[in-house]
Amino acid sequence: MTRNKLYSLLLIACFTGYAYLFYKINYLPNETFRVCFIKNVTGYSCPSCGATRAVSLLLEGKIIASLLLNPFGILLAIVMTVFPLWVLTDVILKKDSFFKTYTKTESFIRKPWIAAILILLVMLNWIWNIYKQL
Repeated sequence: MTRNKLYSLLLIACFTGYAYLFYKINYLPNETFRVCFIKNVTGYSCPSCGATRAVSLLLEGKIIASLLLNPFGILLAIVMTVFPLWVLTDVILKKDSFFKTYTKTESFIRKPWIAAILILLVMLNWIWNIYKQL
């Protein structure tokens, strides 16, 4: 993937995430509307179910509640805060530090033992979500 394509996709994804979070907080605060395709089709939570609510809790300062709901929410909040700022800084300064870090991280994650650990963490979170009946 090229630098510009990665940066464009990341900024579009973050903007879409911000728009959905804004909509969810302001227009659907108590609704049980679910975007999750897996939950809608199977009735079972996916590993990321509850991440939007976890980010909402984090924005309210309820860190423990956010972690208990879905730890991916904290990761998502960090990504949606840091990555766009980093990408915009790269674009303005005509650098590619984010792209270089991304490619190094991607090659690191491709190591079988690292990938196995990350897959295990996702599976544990999925089991946790199903257990909580999100």
